Amino acid sequence: MPELPEVESLAEFLRDQAVGRSVAAVDVVAFQALKTVDPPVTSLAGLTVTGVARHGKFLDLDCDGIHFITHLARGGWLRWRDDLSGAKPVRPGKGPLAVRVRLAPDDDGREPGFELTEAGTQKRLAVYVVRDPAEVPGIAGLGPDPLAPEFTAEVLKGILSGNRTQIKGLLRDQKVIAGIGNAYSDEVLHAAKMSPFKIAASLTDEAVADLHEAMVGTLRAALERSRGMAAKDLKSEKRSGLRVHGRTGLQCEVCGDTIREVSFADSSLQYCPTCQTGGKPLADRRLSRLLK
Repeated sequence: MPELPEVESLAEFLRDQAVGRSVAAVDVVAFQALKTVDPPVTSLAGLTVTGVARHGKFLDLDCDGIHFITHLARGGWLRWRDDLSGAKPVRPGKGPLAVRVRLAPDDDGREPGFELTEAGTQKRLAVYVVRDPAEVPGIAGLGPDPLAPEFTAEVLKGILSGNRTQIKGLLRDQKVIAGIGNAYSDEVLHAAKMSPFKIAASLTDEAVADLHEAMVGTLRAALERSRGMAAKDLKSEKRSGLRVHGRTGLQCEVCGDTIREVSFADSSLQYCPTCQTGGKPLADRRLSRLLK
């Protein structure tokens, strides 16, 4: 799933490639992906892309005041195409293509644009066409952005205070902190040397400061690694930079211990016992506690 660093990098890429161009057409192939009806998606034709923003894990193209917003969900991605003039029409329900955005042709006749695709059988990619980003429910309810200057250790302390949620789940909750998903929550907790099942309210002031430093540092480092990359290269860059997530059974790059996994019904987490849990493995079941 694209998370804050990848979505911000996509936003930067589109600022360079799309801002200043007018929209030729938006072709919706997966009709279930379009979540709004007013303004109609056809109203984007002829408008100019004036800005690109990120709200948590939402990507926002401002087209003369009408916003084309997408959430790529677990299996979605954005694929830039230098020339869509020869792209074949795609029938709904065939293949991974969900939406195709065509931009006005260049002087050489090429028609640039991008496609939103979604792999897998669970189709959760979402597209909204709205006049105000706050009209999107997921954006209206977002917590603070961890890379915003005002997101200080004191702000994080206030969020954690009195919260009996396990820290792994809290970091993934978009209503609490925006932009962090399953992968980077694993990475942040590894960098902070913290168990994923630590109760948020139990953190000392020192642990909160360490968590804040790990959160900001991990996200900024991932963003710097991907900055300037083409959209097609961001997925592989994310994988190459991960230290624990998706690395079950491999050696921890910090201490050499074996990275372990806890599996849930629809997801899993990875962690290093030596770095995060005092050398003790976590029981591989929901709401696990340290094995005695």
